[in-house]
Amino acid sequence: MAGIKIRRFVSLVSIFTLLIGIFFSFYSVQSFAEMNSATGKTKVIIHYKPSDGNMKDWNVWVFPEGGEGKAYPFTGEDKFGKMAEIELDGTYKKVGFIVRTDSWEKDGGDRFIDITGGEGEVWVKSGDDNTYTEPPDGEYRDLPAFEKLNVKVHYFRYDNQYDGWNLWTWPENGEGKAVQFTEEDEFGKAASIQMENLKDVHKLGFIVRKSIPGNDWAEKEFNDRYVTKFKEDGSAEVWIAQGQQRIYYDKDLVDRTPKIVKASIDGFREITFETNFPFDVKEHGISLTGGASIKQVVSADNQAGDFTNKVKIITANDLDLTNVYKVSKKNFGEVVVQTGKVVRTPEFDNKFFYGGDDLGNSYSKKETKFRLWAPTASEANLVMYKSWQDEKGTELPLKKGKRGTWKGTLKGNHEGLIYTYKVKIGDQWNEAVDPYARAVTVNGQKGAVINLDKTDPKHFHKRMKAFTPEDAIIYELHVRDLSMHPKSGIKNKGKFLGVAEENTTGPEGVKTGLSHIRDLGVTHVQLLPIYDYKTVDETRLDQPQFNWGYDPQNYNAPEGSYSTDPYRPAVRIKEMKQMVNTLHHNNLRVIMDVVYNHMFSADESNFQKLVPGYYFRYNEDGTLANGTGVGNDTASERKMMRKFIVESVSYWAKEYNLDGFRFDLMGIHDVETMNQVRKALNKIDPSIIVLGEGWDLNTPLDPSLKANQKNAGKMNGIAHFNDGIRDSLKGSVFEDTDKGFVNGKPDTEEAIKEGIKAGIDYPSTMATYKDPEQVITYVEAHDNHTLWDKLQLTNPESSVDTRKKMHKLASSIILTSQGISFLHAGQEFMRTKGGDHNSYKSPDAVNQLDWQRRADFSKEVDYMKGLIKLRKGHPAFRMRTAADIRSHIEFLPAPKNTVAYDLKGHANKDRSKDLVVLYNANTSVQTISLPKPGPWRVLANGEEAGNKPLGIVMGKTVKVPALSTIVLDGR
Repeated sequence: MAGIKIRRFVSLVSIFTLLIGIFFSFYSVQSFAEMNSATGKTKVIIHYKPSDGNMKDWNVWVFPEGGEGKAYPFTGEDKFGKMAEIELDGTYKKVGFIVRTDSWEKDGGDRFIDITGGEGEVWVKSGDDNTYTEPPDGEYRDLPAFEKLNVKVHYFRYDNQYDGWNLWTWPENGEGKAVQFTEEDEFGKAASIQMENLKDVHKLGFIVRKSIPGNDWAEKEFNDRYVTKFKEDGSAEVWIAQGQQRIYYDKDLVDRTPKIVKASIDGFREITFETNFPFDVKEHGISLTGGASIKQVVSADNQAGDFTNKVKIITANDLDLTNVYKVSKKNFGEVVVQTGKVVRTPEFDNKFFYGGDDLGNSYSKKETKFRLWAPTASEANLVMYKSWQDEKGTELPLKKGKRGTWKGTLKGNHEGLIYTYKVKIGDQWNEAVDPYARAVTVNGQKGAVINLDKTDPKHFHKRMKAFTPEDAIIYELHVRDLSMHPKSGIKNKGKFLGVAEENTTGPEGVKTGLSHIRDLGVTHVQLLPIYDYKTVDETRLDQPQFNWGYDPQNYNAPEGSYSTDPYRPAVRIKEMKQMVNTLHHNNLRVIMDVVYNHMFSADESNFQKLVPGYYFRYNEDGTLANGTGVGNDTASERKMMRKFIVESVSYWAKEYNLDGFRFDLMGIHDVETMNQVRKALNKIDPSIIVLGEGWDLNTPLDPSLKANQKNAGKMNGIAHFNDGIRDSLKGSVFEDTDKGFVNGKPDTEEAIKEGIKAGIDYPSTMATYKDPEQVITYVEAHDNHTLWDKLQLTNPESSVDTRKKMHKLASSIILTSQGISFLHAGQEFMRTKGGDHNSYKSPDAVNQLDWQRRADFSKEVDYMKGLIKLRKGHPAFRMRTAADIRSHIEFLPAPKNTVAYDLKGHANKDRSKDLVVLYNANTSVQTISLPKPGPWRVLANGEEAGNKPLGIVMGKTVKVPALSTIVLDGR
């Protein structure tokens, strides 16, 4: 314990002295180390214990914090199990990983390794979501213990300034001491550490520090680092270098070559220049070629003194972003200057924003025109292919157009032409699919010219009648889920055409597929992503593959795996339109789930290849923002990204005749973009619904600009999922065993009341809904556990009958509350995914709609149908304004764990007419007083519901059965 106390004291002293050192030293080594995060190496070791020893196809997907992911194999084995040792370029404080197969079957979710000393090591067991820093279950790490240590530490400083630098070192759980660098060799300086009379020591700790008279901790490099690899006699030899946190056991791995780490255009007259070790700014020796002259070189890191490793090169004139500039420095070499932060400046947007409506290809029988936005490219070509399989095509140079565009025209009829774009950025060529491509080849790897008129069903573009948002009852569905069950009775399984099949039946003659949805009575079908996404291989559709599709690849073309022939670009378009048309003919509107907030990979995306650094959001340190949790956030606040989103949504609405858009992780976007989306759709059809996940996400955007619930009041006509009522009904989705109103959590009545009122009176720190059309009222969705699975987790001791009652109570509250009602497909027959809370790539056995279960739960389905009829039949459940809600809903006195309210006057001025709604979440019958004596017509009783009377209540009170809803009509 004494050693621990000493080291804690040292840490406090070092923090204080480090702050002083920043102001009084020529340059801060600590700051220098932090700036060199782009240099050096990071090593991670992942131990994995599989459940059955079968490791075929299993690997680890590793992603440095703020960086892109990559698959690495398990290459070793130890007593614990399989092992992967991975070297990453750059130094990182945290590295994420996923244990998975190439088809994205996962063992657990995202896990993270904290890096110390340039290394991180963890242990993972199959089926266990924990990530261990030591072997779990008493399986001790195979590290020998020593009674004496003899360690030689070699230290290299780029600046060759070793005066005062020494080591503070300590044995594991022991007391620290100072050790000087007393030796010198070709690497640099060296120190020998000898310790004896130790007990059970497995590692040796050290800190590199600088001592001056009166202050032993004037500066330091990094914090605690540990030597962990020793020979049998307790000896070890290690190498460390200034600015690199990694401990090396092989000196040949240490990179001591002076080099330029970074040279990027960050402003129209500004280049950021960075090296891997400091130099004198006054004698910088930097030169620039490519037609630009240097006006001034200044330090970029706010360090005191003249020495730094990062400067700003200020040029005399504006830089031409299409030019190739090279920067050099004596002994450091020469590099091409990359386009950097300049593309993320307002000046760039103002200079290059293109307002035309002809981006992509414009087809006619006489000619096809192409226009590409790529303002940082020095050259651009149209690449034409004869087949989707061709690796090399014919290239046609494009001509420079206005405001950063490139254009070209092909005379004649080029319907079906397969193409891509190539652009030269700096000294490199990038090839990419046209972001505006409306048709693509198999797996979306090339674009195609399409005659869209040939893909339309008859009378397709006639829109459905205007619709009021509050009248919507949305049914969220995955295309594949609907039809894959063996007893679905649907022929085109997993396809757009499967959704369009009519009059299908399943077990015991129950209606399935489209017929079931129509019979249920919902108004809108919301489809999980149906644009072209990455993770399903369209060339292997004979093999089972599943994904929700939240990994966008080509935003303006349908997903090929849902078509009967993904190799022919027109087929997926025709079949998707046929699906929409058939749903419309069955009086069902169609909402498309759109995922503009991120792409499957920033580096591989067509956006990044064509205009690097522009379309994505970045942190201050230059790493990709990751509020989405998938490695990148798009930057909707930039003019051309905003334009793309607005035009893409408008295209889908007009070309596919869609009736709504659900924005995934809408809180990543900005308010202005969402308002422009709403404005553009209003011009097409004001009754098109816009809804989204208004979560407050950690992305570098001003909080007042985020399109989340807190800013809902700034976005008229845009609805947000209300997680307030969701979690108050069943418990938090982030805590498996947390309960809510229906499953036994006390004191939730007030939260339920606010949810019933569509959250219009929530505190502004939670949401600022102005009207009920801005609120999606729901209890389950494709994300997280289904309601049935959640109830099994929170109430494992309860009977199936009790859980059914809880489930029906929750659904009845959704359908008798204000706002827009939302149901997850299968919720009507209490869908289960076997406890899988994140089934985004789970097999069909987990995700498919179980039509046998629908037959087994027919009574529950009938109850849901009755509730839908009840909602549709009574405008009181679908009020249009917050003022109406406040005026017409009056909550009544009620026992604990019950909620009762009076809908006075059916939301009109005749206050003699009432609807009374009573929810009882107790496991016993409760007596509730009514606002006036009967007669009251019973429209719902917990078992049945609808618009026809199920009975009459005459007195001033009513007995409400356990875990049930009663709706009374006082007419």
